[in-house]
Amino acid sequence: MQKILGLLLGATALLSLAYAKDNIGWTWEYKPFKGAYLIYSGELGEQEAPTQNDRKLAIEVTGKLARDMFDSMSPDFKPTCSNEKGDRDRRKGNLYCTYHIGEEYRCFIGLNLRTGKSIGAASC
Repeated sequence: MQKILGLLLGATALLSLAYAKDNIGWTWEYKPFKGAYLIYSGELGEQEAPTQNDRKLAIEVTGKLARDMFDSMSPDFKPTCSNEKGDRDRRKGNLYCTYHIGEEYRCFIGLNLRTGKSIGAASC
């Protein structure tokens, strides 16, 4: 019984160390990011000025955060919007990230500001 208890404690300690190693350098703090936003009404591709009853937010994220998001969303979505060799798209729900050869990573996040629900923020 003591052997089993010792093995369980040892395994728990090893798992704790492995978890701690993965989080070295991570801190709980918000970081600035590069991006842009648009508040609009209507649908994607047919955006209009926001109205009192229809307000949507589209956020475009670029730079390091977009790369981190892209890397977290595997696998690639096929076919890509561009169909260009080397271009890569990734989609999860309404979240869309893309990489075009020679350009930076870009991710798009959308919110309906009247309902708080996630919506698409980019289309092909």
